[in-house]
Amino acid sequence: MNEARAKKPERRTGARPAGEAGQRVLVVDDEPDIRELLELTLLKMGLGVDSAGSIAEAKERLGGARYRLCLTDMRLPDGEGLDLVRHIAALAGDLPVAVITAYGSAENAVAALKAGAFDYVSKPVGLEQLRSLVKSALSLPGGEAVQSGQGLLGESASLVQVREMIGKLARTQAPVHIAGESGSGKELAARQIHEVGARRERAFVPVNCGAIPETLVESEFFGYRKGAFTGAQEDRAGFFHAADGGTLFLDEVAELPLAMQVKLLRAIQEKRVRRVGATQEEPVDVRLISATHQDLGARVEAGSFRQDLYYRLNVIELRMPPLRECREDIPVIAAAILARLGSHALSDEALEQLKAYDFPGNVRELENILERAVALSAGGPIQAEDLRLRPALQETAGEGAPEGSLPDYLDRLEREAILGALAKTGFNRTAAAKLLGVTFRALRYRMQRLGIREPE
Repeated sequence: MNEARAKKPERRTGARPAGEAGQRVLVVDDEPDIRELLELTLLKMGLGVDSAGSIAEAKERLGGARYRLCLTDMRLPDGEGLDLVRHIAALAGDLPVAVITAYGSAENAVAALKAGAFDYVSKPVGLEQLRSLVKSALSLPGGEAVQSGQGLLGESASLVQVREMIGKLARTQAPVHIAGESGSGKELAARQIHEVGARRERAFVPVNCGAIPETLVESEFFGYRKGAFTGAQEDRAGFFHAADGGTLFLDEVAELPLAMQVKLLRAIQEKRVRRVGATQEEPVDVRLISATHQDLGARVEAGSFRQDLYYRLNVIELRMPPLRECREDIPVIAAAILARLGSHALSDEALEQLKAYDFPGNVRELENILERAVALSAGGPIQAEDLRLRPALQETAGEGAPEGSLPDYLDRLEREAILGALAKTGFNRTAAAKLLGVTFRALRYRMQRLGIREPE
C-alpha cells in the first residue's frame, strides 16, 4: 500500500481523460495532494486534465496540446507562477491563466492580475470558488473583439486603442479603474467590458457612489438584516448581492467616505460581505470596475482616499479620451445621436462649429446640444445658430463679455445650467447631476449656495 501511494505523485503529473466536450485544463503545482484535489474537482466537472509539477514541464505540455484554462500555483520549483503567466501571454493566444496564491497574499494576487492572469484563488482552495472560476474561464468568448457598433463610435487612434483595450480587459477578471472627464463614456466602456466578458450572462449593477447619503452607504452596498436599525422591517440584499456572479460598477468612487473605503477593501480582499446587523459573512463573486472624473492619485496624496484601496481598484487603468482629442470622430458620433433622435441633418456650418468646439462635457454635452438643436430646428436641417454654442465660441474671441462682476456672471450661468437640467429631469436631482456631469453631493451644494429649491 505504501508503495502504491509513493507512485501516485508520478501518475498525477500525467493526463486524465477528457470530458464529453473535450475541454482540457492544465494544472501546474508541485504539491501532489493539491494537484490531486484540483484534478478530481475538474474531472467531476466533466473536464480533461493534464498536470505538470514545474514551469518547464508546463511549457512542454503547452507546446503539444490545446487547453481552455491553465491553473498554476504561484510558487514552483523552477520559478514563479508569474513567469508562466507572462510566457502564455507572450504566445499571443487567448488561453486564460488562473493563479493560486498564498492565503492573505494580496500583493501576489494583484501582481498576477497585472501580469495578465484571468483570475486568482487563494489557499486553502475553496472548491465552490474554484468551480465558479473555471466556469467563468470556460465561458469566455473565443477572442472576440469589441465592435464599434456597440457604442464607442469613431476611428481616431485614441478610440481604436480604447476598443482594443476593452477586448483585452474582457478576458480577465482583474479590477479595472476607468479614468476620464465627465461625459467621456466611462459607464459605456464598463458595460462593454462586461458584455463581451465571461460574466455577460449575469447582472451589470451600476452604482453612483456620490448619490448615496453617507449614513446609508454600508447598508446599500452590503444589505441589512431585519431590525438592524429603525425602519429595517425585512432582510434586504445590497449591491454586492445584486451583482453576484456579474459586475459591480462603482461610478464616482472617489466620493466614498473613508469609513466605507475600509469595508470595501475587506470585501474585495476576502470576497465576502457582512450585512448590517448580521453576525456572519456571506461569499460574493463580483468583478469590480470603478470610475471617476477626479484624479484618484491626487486624492490619495491628499489623504481623502486610501492608498491600499486605490491599488486594489486600479489594478488595470483604462483612460477614456476627451472628445476634443477625437475631433475627427465628431461627425460620426453626431450622426449616430441624430439618427436616434429622428434622423435630422446637420448643415455644413453647424458641423464645422461642432468640430471647433472643445466640449468640456464631452459626448454627454454633445448629446444635450443636439437634443436642444433638434427642438429648435423645427424639423429642418440643424443650423449653426440652433447649436447655441455662443458662450464657448464667441467669448473666446473677445465677444459677449459678461455684464457685472465675473463671479456674478458665473453664478448666473451655473444657475441657468442647473435649472435647465432640473427642468429636463422633472426635478430629479440624481438624474440632473448625471446630466450635468457632477456628483449628487456637488449638485446639492451648488443648489444650496445658489438658493435653488424644489418647487412645492
